[in-house]
Amino acid sequence: MNIKLGVVLIFLFSLFGCGQPTAAGNLQNVGLLVPETIDDKVWGSKGYKGLLKIQSEFAVDVFFKEGVNDVNKVRSALEEFQQNDVNLIFGHGSEYANYFNEISKEYPDIHFVLFNGKAIGENVTSLNFEANAMGFFGGMVAGEMTKTNKVAVLAAFEWQPEVNGFFEGAYFQNENVHVDIKYVEDWNDTDTALNLLDVLIEANNDIVYVAGDGYNIPVIEKLKEEGLYAIGFVSDQSDLGKGTVLTSTVQHVDQLYEVVARSYDEGKLQSGELYFDFQDGVISLGKFSPLVEESFRLEIEGYIDDYIENGLLPNQL
Repeated sequence: MNIKLGVVLIFLFSLFGCGQPTAAGNLQNVGLLVPETIDDKVWGSKGYKGLLKIQSEFAVDVFFKEGVNDVNKVRSALEEFQQNDVNLIFGHGSEYANYFNEISKEYPDIHFVLFNGKAIGENVTSLNFEANAMGFFGGMVAGEMTKTNKVAVLAAFEWQPEVNGFFEGAYFQNENVHVDIKYVEDWNDTDTALNLLDVLIEANNDIVYVAGDGYNIPVIEKLKEEGLYAIGFVSDQSDLGKGTVLTSTVQHVDQLYEVVARSYDEGKLQSGELYFDFQDGVISLGKFSPLVEESFRLEIEGYIDDYIENGLLPNQL
């Protein structure tokens, strides 16, 4: 994949004339690195939307580079970003942990932000979604809606907390449910994901939680073809089929980008690992399919409100 530099230019005079907010403190310009593309309609696209939110909110120049998936490409991108006065960089994935932890000491005037990884250094922050709860509520929907009492998770990796959450939520809602779990071992391996989906369909699973952002669209499309159902992941994927996607577990990455930029601008961004959940307004369930009865939708929304208030899942009350 060719790496390309994207620049979003801001006409400062028009923004100021409209009374738009601007960076008032530490924030200068902002950069984004993605391992694949911003055009995947899921994870990469949400990172790009977050970058545009920062551009709009703070009136700074923003830059992005795609296909940055090894240390040499990271170093090359950092050199270009530094020349453009970038002092806040988002590495859009866990793979940037090793790169940033190694390189950050060489750039003390830049703050490095990554996702779901270990952060080492005074200028490195890892953003982590507390995904167990979103998996739990997605599992409740699957447990309620299954006709075969067999539902599945098609996840990327075993460490994903939403996997165990889904299992617990499905069983809480339906004690007779069986949860089948398969791992692709990659975020983007569509061929493996579709092969594993065939196994899940053969085993009579009628609902699949597609917990991998790089392959979930083709998997959901195949479920649609088979007349089966999905729980979407990362984005609200109801647009892929209201009769197929029962709901989605949504991570509002774009909103989190804005939160982090504001914290950095105000000199409040902490290093190390930071965690975010429903209570922070950056995780939610997406739109419900019309197939989900209103009584159940209201019930689960009540459970989510309780979780936001007291931090307890329904099986902990």
